[in-house]
Amino acid sequence: MNRWLTMQERVADYLTVRRRLGFALRIEGEQLQRFASFADAQGHDGAITIDLALAWSCASQRSGPIGRARRLEIVRALAKFCVPFEIETQVPPVRLLGPAHRRLPPHIYTDEELTQMLAAAANLEPMQGLRPASMECLLGLLAATGLRVSEALHLQQEGVDLGQGLLTVRQTKFRKSRYVPLHPTVIQAMTEYACLRDQFLPPPQAPDFFLRDDGRALCYTHVLHAFQRIRAQLGWDRELQPRPRLYDLRHTFACNRLLRWYQEGIDVHWAMPLLTTYLGHAKVTDTYWYLTAIPALMAIAAERFECVATSSDEEVTS
Repeated sequence: MNRWLTMQERVADYLTVRRRLGFALRIEGEQLQRFASFADAQGHDGAITIDLALAWSCASQRSGPIGRARRLEIVRALAKFCVPFEIETQVPPVRLLGPAHRRLPPHIYTDEELTQMLAAAANLEPMQGLRPASMECLLGLLAATGLRVSEALHLQQEGVDLGQGLLTVRQTKFRKSRYVPLHPTVIQAMTEYACLRDQFLPPPQAPDFFLRDDGRALCYTHVLHAFQRIRAQLGWDRELQPRPRLYDLRHTFACNRLLRWYQEGIDVHWAMPLLTTYLGHAKVTDTYWYLTAIPALMAIAAERFECVATSSDEEVTS
């Protein structure tokens, strides 16, 4: 007897199992619900087929090649889950529609650009509100710590220990929590912001550290809009390619840390796991990708590789 009668039931079982294992699957879950609705609306009966997966993946007129490949990848995960229960399930081959992911080239901010950005944030309107201070402090924190934007926005006041100079980043990407130490200059800036925030918004207020004028938590939509205003005001939309993004502050932090380690003669291979933990990466290979972000790092890495290769050749010939 068939385990499932509809595609909706297959999706529901898959999401239940995966979420119990700790995976949020918010976007993937929404996409699979759409896939199930598509399959049931087509009158599809039985196990997943490659033709069905391809039909849904290519059905959206708004999706480009990456989007279609990503949709197929999501269905592929569902199909792999179904195989033990329905051996007739067809699992789409990997990269059937090409790559499903791409990493856009980052913009590595210069010190001058960071100074300009923070100055522009401090002059956002309304000047009499909390917005300029919130954006200046938030952007400065991102640049100084390499936090993900979502991690900074989800910081709770109870998790910001400015006396000890320590942030508690809870249950972020990959369901991991970690402590992030702060530089004295960052502690001072966050202390000044917290004092201004509490004067502007006397308790009771939201428990979040970064707040809006109405006392609610600062959200990504408002931050992105403010950042786009700053970027346009500074002329970066026209002058800089690739166009700077919020996430590039994290890239900049990681690249600068690696560059300093190389310049200081620190064994980066030994130190890399420390940076991986600090950034909250699941794998050290994710951190190594930052080596490709700026020519200076690539040149140093190539030089180190050449030295190692030369030493190996000399050992073989001796």
